[in-house]
Amino acid sequence: MDNQVMEKPKLTVFNNLESEVRSYCRSFQTVFDKARNARLWDTQGNEYIDFFAGAGALNYGHNNEKIRQKLVDYMMQDGVTHSLDMATEAKETFLTRFQEVILKPRGWDHKVMFPGPTGTNAVEAALKIARKVTGRSTVLCFTNAFHGMSLGSLAVTGNSFKRQGAGVDLSHSVFMPYDGYFGDDVDTMAYMEKLLDDPGSGIPLPAAVIVEAVQGEGGLNAASGEWLQKLARICKDKGMLLILDDIQMGCGRTGPFFSFDDAGIEPDIICLSKSIGGFGLPMALTLMKPEIDIWEPGEHNGTFRGNNLGFVAAAAALNYWETEGFQLDIGIRENQIRESLDCIAKDYPQLSGEIRGRGLIQGFAFNKPELAGRLSEIAFEQGLIMETSGPHSEVAKLMPPLTIEMDTLEQGLGIFINSVKQLAAEERLS
Repeated sequence: MDNQVMEKPKLTVFNNLESEVRSYCRSFQTVFDKARNARLWDTQGNEYIDFFAGAGALNYGHNNEKIRQKLVDYMMQDGVTHSLDMATEAKETFLTRFQEVILKPRGWDHKVMFPGPTGTNAVEAALKIARKVTGRSTVLCFTNAFHGMSLGSLAVTGNSFKRQGAGVDLSHSVFMPYDGYFGDDVDTMAYMEKLLDDPGSGIPLPAAVIVEAVQGEGGLNAASGEWLQKLARICKDKGMLLILDDIQMGCGRTGPFFSFDDAGIEPDIICLSKSIGGFGLPMALTLMKPEIDIWEPGEHNGTFRGNNLGFVAAAAALNYWETEGFQLDIGIRENQIRESLDCIAKDYPQLSGEIRGRGLIQGFAFNKPELAGRLSEIAFEQGLIMETSGPHSEVAKLMPPLTIEMDTLEQGLGIFINSVKQLAAEERLS
């Protein structure tokens, strides 16, 4: 991968014709052409290792051959691609597989709702049904949360820059401190419970609480199992619904299929998107306990909620979860990443980095936020695609496909370590 000596394609067409709202292409100044599992190539033949995985939409890699063949076969047989919410064989297969592989082993009987093809659709549906069921409007959410860019989802998102883009007041939400927000010595669940118990707190009884077990865009903050268990207990005691947003962290990103599996909780509502589509195809689910499913027919709908190619790919992707082997493989890769991050923290204490995350979403948080962005730039120059997260973009985030080959992972981590070495050298000279 000798990317530095190869010419990069120009972005003239994109710069001239596409909206200024584009973002990722500003970080990765090239035109991508081909992709396979954890590798990308641009139109000039430059090769890159992907530690970004479509922001979590490509857990099973680019052009996964097992899933791709299912899609090709389906299309060549004139399978239905668009169907609104009509019954199709592809949907029936997915629903049956999802129940057998994911729900039944956990003893769950959640209903599956297809709200529309994106994560924010899943969250909007969750918020609406929670308010409909309880007759209450307020939703509790957490500092540094990210739940989507439509108005309802944005109202429970913490990032001030994204919230400002709404152009209107965002209401009916109350923010609480996430686990560890005030440091390890402060129990933020005790704080939240005190406010809910106090009639003088000014907080009305909420309809629901929405939470991420690991905050991806918020900076790789991971809630403990004990904290999540307390949250579930408070929700039950107060008659509030627990909405677990697993859009980025689900489908194995943190190790188990659901990011909260190890906590042993059963949320009332679960939001899935991104990698549930199996192949990077648009798809989203809102799972809800049967007693919550009080929708009137058509009360929440969407033209593209019947993405049959998504059903086919999603059903094929569930094959990875039929045994424990895939999760064990994720654990091996998780340890490899953690070992590299531990070495960096030890070898470059002057960078004052903090290791965050779990599973195959881990990263390095810098005291000087600009260092994360500079590290991402250096890594891209050396052939590694990675991004930043956190309220100040202070976390350099490693997020490869779960299917990444071990030699590719080692090669990517080698580039990452070399990039940190260059960053440290730049810091010494500054």
